[in-house]
Amino acid sequence: MKNEQKIVVMNFSIPPSIEDIEGMSQVHMDNLPSELMEYCEDLVLEIEEFPDEVLEADLDLDSPFDIFAIYKSGAEISPGILTKNPQEDDRLVLFRRPILDYWCESGEDLNSILRQVLISEIGRQFDFKDDEIEEMNERESDVVAV
Repeated sequence: MKNEQKIVVMNFSIPPSIEDIEGMSQVHMDNLPSELMEYCEDLVLEIEEFPDEVLEADLDLDSPFDIFAIYKSGAEISPGILTKNPQEDDRLVLFRRPILDYWCESGEDLNSILRQVLISEIGRQFDFKDDEIEEMNERESDVVAV
């Protein structure tokens, strides 16, 4: 049996757009560790430039660059406040500019950063322990960046 790998081609002469980040992130969503896949069946992935001012205030952020992603439950009116009748699907929102800023500052591979952000945010949402999240992040993905 042949080992199949998914390939994400990156060759940026300009910063990756929202669409670029969305496409790369979706490939990683489709290839998350098996422990997380059951939580992602109906999860909607969204990419925004920055968190809005309301979210920034709700989370008491010093800067909009202080957050890479947030899991928004369809049952949550605002962080920590739930409604009995969910009105929306659960969404995982990645914030493009803070991720790109970190990418520029760290020099790490953008695909690795996106994968780590996805695993960390979903893992924390579903109460995985820090060492479990770290172990999932350290596992090799079958996605190869070119």
